[in-house]
Amino acid sequence: MKRTSYQGFLKLFFVGMAFLTFISCKKDDLQNNTELSNVALVDPLPQINISTFGNQILDEPKVDAQMTISFKDEELHSGKIAIEIRGKSSQMFPKKQYGFETRDAQNEDFDVSLLEMPEEEDWILHAPYSDKSLIRNVLIYDISREIGRYASRVNFVELTLNDTIDGVYVLMEKLKRDKNRIDINKLKSSEISGDDLTGGYIIKIDKADDQYTSINSFASEHSPYDSSESNSIRFLYHTPDEEDITQEQKNYISSYIKNFEKALAGSNFSEIDEGYDAYINTDDFIDFFLLNELANNVDGFRISTFIVKDKNQKLSMGPIWDFNLAFGNADYCSGGETNVWAYKLNDRCPGGMWPVPFWWERLLQDPNYVSKLKIRWNELRSDAFSNNSIIQKVDNYNQILKISGSMKRNFDRWPVLGIYVWPNNYIGSNYEQEINYLKDWITQRLAWLDTNINSL
Repeated sequence: MKRTSYQGFLKLFFVGMAFLTFISCKKDDLQNNTELSNVALVDPLPQINISTFGNQILDEPKVDAQMTISFKDEELHSGKIAIEIRGKSSQMFPKKQYGFETRDAQNEDFDVSLLEMPEEEDWILHAPYSDKSLIRNVLIYDISREIGRYASRVNFVELTLNDTIDGVYVLMEKLKRDKNRIDINKLKSSEISGDDLTGGYIIKIDKADDQYTSINSFASEHSPYDSSESNSIRFLYHTPDEEDITQEQKNYISSYIKNFEKALAGSNFSEIDEGYDAYINTDDFIDFFLLNELANNVDGFRISTFIVKDKNQKLSMGPIWDFNLAFGNADYCSGGETNVWAYKLNDRCPGGMWPVPFWWERLLQDPNYVSKLKIRWNELRSDAFSNNSIIQKVDNYNQILKISGSMKRNFDRWPVLGIYVWPNNYIGSNYEQEINYLKDWITQRLAWLDTNINSL
């Protein structure tokens, strides 16, 4: 019999979703039970089993471990890894997120393909915890790739760590320079002049691991509030990182971004040759804006924000990252509302440590940019951003997590349903209510954006 891969299984699953939904409805009618979480109608999610041989996993350094991935009782991968806890604010939760590197027999970094994703050595196990739908990051990443903007490839999995079932996780790619991830030129330390110096760079607007310094970052000259160090925009060197980037490369990329900001803030900002258009890929900026606005991402534009500059190319925004507090899942700075602009967070929460750059407000003062934005929004609304397309994705994720039994096992391990977990804007008493809240929120958000984007 021909073996069915995990990705092949997913295709078959989604093709048959309407039929399974019909069955589930009939089951509800017969048993007066809206939950199917105790009935495994399909195969379970891929299983990841990790053993650290009794060693505690730390924030850093990574500890040695053994990992096995199986699906339908068939072993798909087995090998050494080195694993650590990752994340910043998420480290407060008992369900930890992990980053790991795949290793060979000699315990050296080793590129492998996991669950049919392109080969690499760096991987992430994302742990949805405050996101009780379990799907927010998967949803937006899938939408981003559907509109032609790379986002981390993802797979729902169940994790068993040191013989303890730890529930639903998302195996995903770490964002890094790679031909199958962020596909830009590899900038060598010897490339310090001419065209060689122009790329590729990855810069982040984000929290610093420790503190901002001139070694790891540079500051914007256009703070949204004032020039104090406490709330200025900081750009972190990501690739090359602070240890590898040369002074010439620092000077180039910091000057490029400062010149872009100067042009954007200038009186001729909308001119093709003198304004912002000489520095940025406008289409990338528009898609990045729309993805963050679609989800009203309370961290959007100001945290976990990637900016890419390839060799002889303009600045591009993205890939998008970290939407677990989006889609109505934040109870601060209007993060739970459907009727506000995400890019105007500075107005609602003035004086914050991580403000939104002035870029987006200024870009929307250019009629040509606004015209392109409207055209792109309405184009996407007929396809990837349509109500049916997005809600169908939510329903598909919901079904596969429920009828595989994975959702039930997750909340048996982490009983947070009906309980406030920072920063929940909504607290459903069961999983179905969490999913319905998400779908209702998306529907209302799309309607508000239709009106407000087209009236810009």
